Amino acid sequence: MSATATKTYTWGTGRRKTAVARVRIADGTGQFMVNGIDAREYFPLEVQQTDIRAPLKATELSDRVDVFVNVTGSGKPSQSGAVVQGLARALKEFRPDLYEALRDGNYLTRDARMVERKKYGHKKARKSFQFSKR
Repeated sequence: MSATATKTYTWGTGRRKTAVARVRIADGTGQFMVNGIDAREYFPLEVQQTDIRAPLKATELSDRVDVFVNVTGSGKPSQSGAVVQGLARALKEFRPDLYEALRDGNYLTRDARMVERKKYGHKKARKSFQFSKR
């Protein structure tokens, strides 16, 4: 084998609201990068950090794979949700025997909640203009 061995990556895509996360994983040491930054810096809240690492913890692969994520759209909470789904999908492709653990943890399910659209004749999606009887 040559000195410049290439890593083989497994891809997964996750979505939440308007956030889209493209996740790729490979055998490694547990590195977790989001948009070229360490995940702890990109997601400063402890809740988001535990959320994005949950699929790795459920499958006990946290220090055996490197994770690289490109995420765009929406806000940080939705981006962390997209990363969770993308990571779970990538892990499922990486090792199909992990499907049960990922499904039981509900990491493969897409959160279908979206912002309701604004309606014609209303101020917002449901709020209307003030009604005057006289």
